[in-house]
Amino acid sequence: MKFYILGSGSGGNCTIFEDDGVLLLIDMGLSFKRLKEGLKLINKNVIDLDCVLLTHEHSDHTLGLKYVYPLPIYCTKGTYDNDSVENIVPYQEFKIKDLRVIPVSTSHDVIDPVGFVLINKKNEKLVYLTDSGYIPDETIPYLIGADYYIFESNHDIEMELNAKRSMRTKKRIMSDFGHLSNEDSANYLADLIRENTKEIVLAHISREANTHELALETHLNIYKERNIDISNIKIHCADQFEIVSGGK
Repeated sequence: MKFYILGSGSGGNCTIFEDDGVLLLIDMGLSFKRLKEGLKLINKNVIDLDCVLLTHEHSDHTLGLKYVYPLPIYCTKGTYDNDSVENIVPYQEFKIKDLRVIPVSTSHDVIDPVGFVLINKKNEKLVYLTDSGYIPDETIPYLIGADYYIFESNHDIEMELNAKRSMRTKKRIMSDFGHLSNEDSANYLADLIRENTKEIVLAHISREANTHELALETHLNIYKERNIDISNIKIHCADQFEIVSGGK
């Protein structure tokens, strides 16, 4: 189970997931050039992809879908529409070859957003969850005890309040339909991780209201305060422009 985050943030999102004959994208909000560069790293091409899992309709997650048509696109009804779309329903599991895929509800200012839980034949589990103001109670049980987390840690609250943005934008980002703060992200993960957890990648980090260093510091401090042992967990940050890989 391996993943390659080609870009994560408001400038565009796309992650390649690879496992035992399955090769898919989670979101496609980047250029065709960026996608080809990522696939080249693993000696693959666009024709090797099985499908795209789409979290929601915002352009930073969908802008590049035209470059991968007619790949099957799995998304909730109303998120995206063309003749290659397969509609999915939160909490209703489906399969891509031998990979189990469970879409889970998130909370964002769009029609029906989801994150994804991916489980392979070895019962390894990856959680992909970004663009959510909070995590619905129904979703929490599906996220517990993953081996890998790609998990939103969007903003530092103080930096967000002082950012050069409109108050309307600040309220949206910090609302229940916006994005997780560093503190909320860390507290959620402190509840979710277990002894089998190997890796956490902090994702969708704001360039205006956060830094990689601050996100990591906040997480580490909260885990320490809550007596969560993370000595065997790799924690690092996704990037908007650099490819970040993980899994094994």
